[in-house]
Amino acid sequence: MIPINGVKHWLWRAVDANGDTLDILVQTRRNAKAAKRFMARLIAQFGQPRVVVTDKLRSYIKPIAHQAPEADHRAHKGINNRIEGSHRPTRRREKIRGRFKSPRQAQRFLVAHDQINTIFRPRRYKLTAISYRHARADAFCLWTDYAAQMTA
Repeated sequence: MIPINGVKHWLWRAVDANGDTLDILVQTRRNAKAAKRFMARLIAQFGQPRVVVTDKLRSYIKPIAHQAPEADHRAHKGINNRIEGSHRPTRRREKIRGRFKSPRQAQRFLVAHDQINTIFRPRRYKLTAISYRHARADAFCLWTDYAAQMTA
């Protein structure tokens, strides 16, 4: 949940098995209709999931059963820690730069930030120090190339 102009907005965030953010949606509601909208968006982009891990919100049950009937739905306390951990950069950004001013600004920033964050922050615990340095150097080379293409 993030407050924007005094109104609660919910971050719907999909994270893959590696901890990389697939998609984010900022909405004012956290009900079955919102869950259905987010699930439809994810399935259209990434296909049917094998496993869906959520928190214990009851609004997820029908949309997941309807749109991904073969998926194994797991809802248990603590099992969604990967998703909760992916909220940390958002919280850090809010603290440093101040609050989001509108839902649109939050949506645009978070989608772009998480894609860039995936490139520049390789999973350190899976890499040796040399591999980590090479991954970071590759990321900066990619970024330089993208920036050159955008300005040309």
